[in-house]
Amino acid sequence: MSFLYSKLDYRDLVVGVDSLVELANGKKIKGINFDNAATTPPFKAVMEEISRFAPYYASIHRGAGYKARISSTRYEEARNIVKSFVGADKEKDIVIFVKNATEAINKVANRLAQKSEASSEQEKDVILSTTMEHHSNDLPWRNKYLVDYIAVDECGRLVWKDFHAKLEKYKGRVKLVTVTGASNVTGYVNPVHRLAELAHKYGAKILVDGSQLIPHMPFEMKAYSSGKHIDFLVFSAHKMYAPFGVGVLIGPKDFFNEGEPDYPGGGTVRAVTHEQVIWNDPPAKEEAGTPNLMGVVALASAIRTLRDIGMKNVYRHEQALTKQLCNGLKKISCIEAYCIDDEQERVGIVSFNMKGIYHEKLAAMLAGEAGIAVRSGCFCAHPYVITLLGITPDQQQKIINNPLAAKPGMVRVSFGIYNNHEEVEKLLEILQEIAKDRKKYLNKYS
Repeated sequence: MSFLYSKLDYRDLVVGVDSLVELANGKKIKGINFDNAATTPPFKAVMEEISRFAPYYASIHRGAGYKARISSTRYEEARNIVKSFVGADKEKDIVIFVKNATEAINKVANRLAQKSEASSEQEKDVILSTTMEHHSNDLPWRNKYLVDYIAVDECGRLVWKDFHAKLEKYKGRVKLVTVTGASNVTGYVNPVHRLAELAHKYGAKILVDGSQLIPHMPFEMKAYSSGKHIDFLVFSAHKMYAPFGVGVLIGPKDFFNEGEPDYPGGGTVRAVTHEQVIWNDPPAKEEAGTPNLMGVVALASAIRTLRDIGMKNVYRHEQALTKQLCNGLKKISCIEAYCIDDEQERVGIVSFNMKGIYHEKLAAMLAGEAGIAVRSGCFCAHPYVITLLGITPDQQQKIINNPLAAKPGMVRVSFGIYNNHEEVEKLLEILQEIAKDRKKYLNKYS
């Protein structure tokens, strides 16, 4: 896997990239953040936009004051900015602002359950998920539906034949296929438009969890007339340089016209008596209470910045870093990197372990010795990680029986656009140093 050095430099766009962090010896050095799949630092433009807008912040809708009108306009304009960014339909789709992608997925799960016509356990609607999902795209579907999982192969990739077989097995009972756009463990990018095309042939809709996809590469939901159209898309602003607590749900307006909102309350109604409620039209019906206007303003600003950079440039830059890291990890004999030996499309996420060092301990060593922030564990994707690690059913049961004990896991590196080749080289250097004298570092961090 050869790579070309990226000459692109976006560090000046991001807050805090030169912040000092403290090492185990008390010395302070410039930190390196490789934990962007969890959350990203904000764009400078986002913080500047928040400061500019703050004097005009007011409660949206129904307010007649100047600031209220400005705030309402900015809030509604943000919906169009989001639609344009992912190629949503301007008329048929709606953008619902929520707290995060987790809430967005729960909202679809709850509304779909309201629409279910199943009268018995045997007739339950089927949701096809995958083995590689984040818990947020797994747990919300349980108890409401019969959930089945598309298998992954030994490299963690979706097994297409299993997807087709399960659609055949349930004979039209599959109401929704719900799949991550890109794995938060391996970085694999799933062929979501191809999945959509087959799902639609069997009468199912498709939801794409875009949390790890939308900030890192171009994406189009495609037209309703296309079999490859994506019915629902969710993602979180805090993973795309706007960490102010906003998520996005995009879906067909018709889907949300009927049914009651998850959270009834202010803003969700047209009229109320003690006996009757007339619900508002979506998206207002789905956005109870005072919305996170600052978060929406931040998201719109982040999208403008990403659009100005160009998502193809973002993808190319992060790909160069990913290939550099994968090449370097292969040269360290005691490193076991997961799913890096093929050419499947991926975003900038790489997970690995070092033989003889527990994943949490290795993460602490990287922070303590070199100021490098990574994440360790199962990354809220336990079934996928234990599959990749080859954990047996008996071992899994022991974990369930003793959930507070040390768990198997990995170390994860995830890139943002502000990371660079020098930072990757520093990571490889400290990994090589630890690998040469693992006993020394184990004693130091015992």
